[in-house]
Amino acid sequence: MDLTELTWRKAKRSGENGGNCIELAALIWRKSTHSGSNGGDCVELADAAGVVAVRDSKDPDGPVLLVSRAALRSAVNSARATR
Repeated sequence: MDLTELTWRKAKRSGENGGNCIELAALIWRKSTHSGSNGGDCVELADAAGVVAVRDSKDPDGPVLLVSRAALRSAVNSARATR
C-alpha cells in the first residue's frame, strides 16, 4: 500500500508529551445509508490514496484501519453471504 501521498497530522489524543499517535487528515468520510437518522452503530469509510480508511462512527477521533479495496470487498461479500 502506497501511503506517500497522504497528509498526516498528529492526533488530538497525543497529549503534551508528544506521543506516537497519528491520524489521517483531509479525508472525506462516508457512512452507510443503512445507518438511519439516529446515526446507528456504523463504520465510516474514506478513500485514502488507493486504500480504504475505516473508522467507528461513534469514535471519529479513534483509531483508523487501512485496508486494501480487495480486502474490503471480500469482507463485504462475506457479510452479505451470511445474511
